[in-house]
Amino acid sequence: MMVQTHTLSNGLRIIHRQFPSEISYCGVVVNTGTRDEYPGEYGMAHLVEHMLFKGTQKRKAHHIANRMESVGGELNAYTTKEETFFYSAFLEEYFSRAAELLSDILFHSDFAPHQIEREREVILDEINSYYDSPSELIYDDFENMVYAGHEIGHYVLGDPASLQSFNRESIMRFVKRQYQPTEMVFFSFGKTSFERIIRQVEKFFTVTPEILPVKERIVPHLFPPRTDQFSKNTAQSHVMMGRNTFSMHHPGKYALYLLNNLLGGGNMNSRFNVSLREKHGLAYNVESSVTFYTDTGLFAIYFACDPKNRKQCIRLIQKEIERIKETGLTPVQLLLAKRQWKGQLGIASENNENNALGMAKNYLHFNRYTSLDELFSKIDAITSREITEVANELFSFPLFELSYS
Repeated sequence: MMVQTHTLSNGLRIIHRQFPSEISYCGVVVNTGTRDEYPGEYGMAHLVEHMLFKGTQKRKAHHIANRMESVGGELNAYTTKEETFFYSAFLEEYFSRAAELLSDILFHSDFAPHQIEREREVILDEINSYYDSPSELIYDDFENMVYAGHEIGHYVLGDPASLQSFNRESIMRFVKRQYQPTEMVFFSFGKTSFERIIRQVEKFFTVTPEILPVKERIVPHLFPPRTDQFSKNTAQSHVMMGRNTFSMHHPGKYALYLLNNLLGGGNMNSRFNVSLREKHGLAYNVESSVTFYTDTGLFAIYFACDPKNRKQCIRLIQKEIERIKETGLTPVQLLLAKRQWKGQLGIASENNENNALGMAKNYLHFNRYTSLDELFSKIDAITSREITEVANELFSFPLFELSYS
C-alpha cells in the first residue's frame, strides 16, 4: 500500500498509509518519554499524557471523552521510555473531527489545578495497583537495575514523592520544552486522500510555539552485572535475567530479534519453554524479550516458578544459552526460525491499529517507513554466523539477575 510523507513549515512531519478500510486511524507520536525527565520530574511524561484529556481552553474533560465516542470512535494514549502516543480510531468520515481534537488537546490544554490534584490521586492508585502485580513490577525493577541511575531506569508512572511536587507551572514548563512540532509526527492510516490529510493537518497543527531546547538524551553507561533478591509475599518466585545490548539503529538488531524469538519468544516451541515447561514441568510461564531504544537496548528473560525450583530453572536457561553460543543454528534450524518469525509478523500485520502505531514510531526515529516485504528481505538475509556472533556478544558476560521470593 502507498505511503506518503510531508513536513509542515513548523517542522511537524506527516506520514500516511493509504488503506482501503472504512475504519481509519490517526494520531500524534511525540518524541518524549520517561527518559526526557530531569530529576524532580520523574513521572511527568505520564502525568502529562493523562492531563491532556482533562480539559482545554474550549473543552471540559467530558467533552473530550465524548467527542469521538459519540460517533463510535475511540481516543487513546500511552507513554513509553522514549515516546508518547495520542491516537484515535474512527469511521473514515470523521477524520477531521479526530484531527481537530488531537490538535486541541496537544496545543491548548489548560492544566487546571483541580484536575491536576484529581489525576495525581488516580496515578497514585495506579502505582499502588502496580505494586500488587509482581509479574509486571519486576520488569520495571529489572530495567531500573540494569540502568541504575540513568533516566531509562526510572518508572514510567513515577513515584509518590515526585508526583506530589508537580503543579501547573512545572507541567507547563515540561510541555513547552518537550511538546514541540519538530519533535512530533502526525500519522494516518486509512482511505482518506493524502491531499485532504495535508489540508486538515495544516489547518489544525500549523502552530508556532516558543522554541525551547529539549532535554538532551545521555547515552547510558555499561554497568557491571549483579544479582539482587527481594523478599515478597508471593507464592511463586519471579525471576528476571538479562543485560543491556545495542540500539535500534544497530545492523545486528534483526539477528537479535530472531535469536530472541527462538529462545523465548511467545511460542510454545521456544527453547526456554520446551526446556522449563514441556521437558521438566518447572514453570508455567517463561519468556524472553528485547527492547530497543535510540542508543541502547535490553534483552530480558522472565519466568515464575516454585521457589524450590528457581536455581534449577536458571541452570536450564543457562544451558540453552550455552548451546546456542557453542553450536549455533544449522541451515534447517535457521530456515525454520525465519519461517516462524515471518509468519508471526504476517499475522500481526492484520492488526491495523498496531500497523499505524508501528509506522509512526518507525518514521519518528528513522524518518522512513519499512514495509513488511522489506522486513522479510532483512530476515531472509540473516545468516547463521550473525546469530552466533550476536549470541556470543550478548552472553559473553554474566547476566543481571533479579528475583522476588
